[in-house]
Amino acid sequence: MEFELLHIVLAVIVTAVVVFAIGFPLGISYRKKFSEKEISSAEEEARRIINEAIKSAESKQREALLEAKEEILRNRSEYEKEVKAQKADLQKQERRLQQKEENIDRKTENIEKKEEALAQKHADLEREEEEIRTIKRSQTEMLERISGFTADEAKAYLISQVESEVTHETAMKIKEIESRMKEESDQRAKEIIATAIQRCAADHAAEITVSVVPLPNDEMKGRIIGREGRNIRTIETLTGVDLIIDDTPEAITVSCFEPVRREIARVALEKLIADGRIHPTHIEEMVEKARREVDAVIKSEGERAAFETGVRGLHPEVQKMLGRLHYRTSYGQNVLQHSIEVSHIAGLMAAELGADVTAAKRAGLLHDIGKALDHEFEGTHISLGVEFCRKYKEKEDILHAIQAHHGDVECRTLVACLVQAADAISAARPGARRENLENYIKRLEKLEEITGSYPGVEKSYAIQAGREVRVMVKPEQVSEDQMVILARELAKRIEAELEYPGQIKVHVLRETKVVEYAK
Repeated sequence: MEFELLHIVLAVIVTAVVVFAIGFPLGISYRKKFSEKEISSAEEEARRIINEAIKSAESKQREALLEAKEEILRNRSEYEKEVKAQKADLQKQERRLQQKEENIDRKTENIEKKEEALAQKHADLEREEEEIRTIKRSQTEMLERISGFTADEAKAYLISQVESEVTHETAMKIKEIESRMKEESDQRAKEIIATAIQRCAADHAAEITVSVVPLPNDEMKGRIIGREGRNIRTIETLTGVDLIIDDTPEAITVSCFEPVRREIARVALEKLIADGRIHPTHIEEMVEKARREVDAVIKSEGERAAFETGVRGLHPEVQKMLGRLHYRTSYGQNVLQHSIEVSHIAGLMAAELGADVTAAKRAGLLHDIGKALDHEFEGTHISLGVEFCRKYKEKEDILHAIQAHHGDVECRTLVACLVQAADAISAARPGARRENLENYIKRLEKLEEITGSYPGVEKSYAIQAGREVRVMVKPEQVSEDQMVILARELAKRIEAELEYPGQIKVHVLRETKVVEYAK
């Protein structure tokens, strides 16, 4: 409103200035009168305009005040509505909170009641447990009085009963498994082994290797000894043997742990005796000649073994080492002949089973090749044989069969199992092997010592030349079920601690006798 009033005043002033400027040229007087008139009229107009402007401004001011009051009333009503709505929401929230508090109070009361009930139940349970313990103690005391056992004695009795039942179950399970295995395998194994042995025609007499050189007369002993013993020293030095010249008529014994050197000495002595010239130079020639002959025999025997068994592709050194087995014996059995026999038996059994015949025969022929080396190197004949064959590029299945033929490692192939069985068959057949009396007696004593050392054994007897042992047990200490387990333990210990040809049958006997007299 003030702005509009100011605008009107300015308009009046501008109008007056314009009028003054227009009337100025007509003369000052005229212009003065005219200007005075105009000024007066302008002043009146200005006053009129000012009054109108004041009136208009007042009316607008009143309108603005009314609008402002209306706006304030409208805003106040809206605010009051919002306040009422907020108050209503707050009242709702208060009611909900109050309901929640009431629910929590009820739940708390219920929980307290439950806790009280649980505490009561816990107390009742404790009372019942105490009553149960009391009853259990009284029953235990009553049982102890009735049975005459204390609790520890009753436990020991129950444990012994359980052990007895477990032993019985174990024995029955062993019998069941053995029976099933025998039913399934005995007939087939017998057929295969019988067929293989029948088709392999081997000698049934043990070979006896005695390094004794016959002499035409006792005078030859002195010539072999020579002046101051120079001839016998030369022979022993060149061949590495010991010559035993004793009171045995017309014979000289050649002693050496290495059979090839012993054979060279024997051949050289026979040539010297046949020639009649015995002196160091001629001895050296004969020994060299005998060595060449023995090497030729070794080579020919190795070739014969490979040809006879049908094994091809053997390295010449392997064949030569096989030929050395011709002069090696094991319990009186010629090792080369034994190897050939094992090769034939393993090949025949492999043919019956549909296995690799070539691999079985090859492994059977080479399984004891380490025995040609065990006089010269450290180690068992198995480890030496495996290393020697590996050196000449034999296959791993052949090496495994050699390594497993005495059960030192578990057989992983059928060929290894066949070689192991063929080796046992060849060694265990009647007349195949022999041993000297001293070792035989020691083995029987050790066998009876092992079997007689177990608790409950009354007596043990080695019979059938050590191929069977009969063990008499005390019936009050060893039950029938325990007999089965005892027999297996004895067999395993004999296998672990004894060396023997073939197999040993363990026969456990238990006899109960009752004697009463009629008077």
